[in-house]
Amino acid sequence: MEITNINTFLDYYGKIRERTNLLIAVIPPEYMDWAYRPGKFTIADQIRHIAAIERYMFAETILGNPCSYSGCGKELANGYNEVIGYFNEKHEETLAILKKFGNDDLQRKCLTPANTPITVWKWLRAMTEHEIHHRAQLYIYLNLLDVKTPPMFGLSSEEIIQNSRLK
Repeated sequence: MEITNINTFLDYYGKIRERTNLLIAVIPPEYMDWAYRPGKFTIADQIRHIAAIERYMFAETILGNPCSYSGCGKELANGYNEVIGYFNEKHEETLAILKKFGNDDLQRKCLTPANTPITVWKWLRAMTEHEIHHRAQLYIYLNLLDVKTPPMFGLSSEEIIQNSRLK
């Protein structure tokens, strides 16, 4: 998918974030610090990571600045409301940056943290893929905890099978 229009991208990215927000909304506060194994990201770490990478890696590098991501620990936000607030705040900061971009900016090059040049639109596509990747991890975490999660597109797999004509 090539991104050629910033407003079309922002609309698409908004829909990606809506699905992430629907999932985050079902997380019981008492599970925020849960991880499937010691030393692995907790649920809160996953949420802080999406936020911090979006703002301090993706947004900074498309501005031409070096990456300033420094992790996703509790020092950024601790507790359910604080983590959700941080998540929303960093997203709004990133959107404010992106809304200043024109379509021509999408064709510029930026440098990844590995000093690899990449076209801005490709970097924005990677930002979207990054969020989707971590949202999938959150689905797995919540399923391990027996938390009912929202279906991605309105129906669960079982409901699709039930409604299928090819039974």
